[in-house]
Amino acid sequence: MQPIAAPKPLWRTFLTFLWPMMLSNVLQALSGTLNNIYLGHMIGVQALAAASMVFPIVFFFIAFIMGLSTGATVLIGQAFGARDEERLKAVAGVATTTAIIAGIGVGILGVVFAPQLMGLLAAPADIYEAAVAYTRAISFAMPPLFVFLLYTAMLRGVGDTRTPLWALTVSTLVGLVVTPLLIKGWVGLPPLGAASAAWASIASSLAGMGWLGWTLRKRGHALAPDASFLERMKLDPTILKLVLRIGIPTGLQMVAMSLAELVLLGLVNGYGSDATAAYGAVNQVMAYVQFPALSIAITASILGAQAIGAGQTDRLRPIVRTAMLMNLVITGGGVLVCYLFAEPIVRVFISRTEVVDLTRTLLHIVLWSCIVMGMGAIISSIMRASGEVLIPTAISIAVILLVEAPTGWLLSQRFGVTGVWWAWPAAFSTIFLLQGAYYRLVWSKKRIRRLV
Repeated sequence: MQPIAAPKPLWRTFLTFLWPMMLSNVLQALSGTLNNIYLGHMIGVQALAAASMVFPIVFFFIAFIMGLSTGATVLIGQAFGARDEERLKAVAGVATTTAIIAGIGVGILGVVFAPQLMGLLAAPADIYEAAVAYTRAISFAMPPLFVFLLYTAMLRGVGDTRTPLWALTVSTLVGLVVTPLLIKGWVGLPPLGAASAAWASIASSLAGMGWLGWTLRKRGHALAPDASFLERMKLDPTILKLVLRIGIPTGLQMVAMSLAELVLLGLVNGYGSDATAAYGAVNQVMAYVQFPALSIAITASILGAQAIGAGQTDRLRPIVRTAMLMNLVITGGGVLVCYLFAEPIVRVFISRTEVVDLTRTLLHIVLWSCIVMGMGAIISSIMRASGEVLIPTAISIAVILLVEAPTGWLLSQRFGVTGVWWAWPAAFSTIFLLQGAYYRLVWSKKRIRRLV
């Protein structure tokens, strides 16, 4: 095993690692985009609004697996940098077992409590039943989705960003074919309405995971689900503690983000299903702008973890500088494109003029803050690569609860639905300033040590 190392310039190492991951994230977002396009155009705005209602809940559901993936990826990256394959497999086995258990538990909760969740969100009456059906359907997708997301993250930890790209390509193509079939009932089933997209996600996750398992075994990959790997699928307390030490705070941060999203969505819902549909379209566009920024932050974290594992902590500062520059160029370029072509982009999702106008206005409010969000994410990710998570996570959670949600509520009282969207720029800017201060004044002065 050879870690991604460095004779070539760091920016080239970044780009080699980054472009497949950016395409992977785009494909992941594309799956949701295609579903929304199908729902919006084949069924109507109400179906799109129902799916949009469920978005924060799905984010809430996968908050744990995102945290778990982060913890596993940091430890795997450090083990990979140290060329310790035994520890690498041990971490991956523990994380996979935990993901399976969590996916089953979260899926059961989603199926049982779907009506209560929609009630808490004050779902508009005209989309309530469709939103409940969508929630229950997507809950069945949680176990395979959890494992799929974890595995693609772990592969990136060992410097493999191309295999996840191909797996997501398979998954997206399956979703592209299956979703319209289920909407129209062309596979011997009655039309499934808004829930069609959720049921299709089950098929796409299983297809992607099946392809991933097959190709890794064929290549004899260190993370292939073979007999050697299955032996390590147990809840080793020592390794699990290390994974959760990083994963739980990160997961809690995701939970706080999803709770704030639920609060803001509840505010939006008070303005009717048109506003809810606009919320969904804004989230889709924002995803494409944010994914490059998040991909850059993940790349910085993985390269940082590998450098720490290899005992090359002097590379951490250059990694941060390179990531910041790329965020300005790549994320900034995406923001500029979306500002210039906001209306045609929005019309991909929505055809009604009044909803298009509202969505365009909301994008103008929030898009620029994606650049700031990326900067804060880079700083947080490089600290996370060393195992430093408690204070950065506490900063993010405090800002989400004390700045984002209150700002959305206060400004909505003054400016209506457009006021809600100022919550995101306020939160992103505050997080960046506070994370940057902690990075400069505290973390940069600590001694960085390998965790595994």
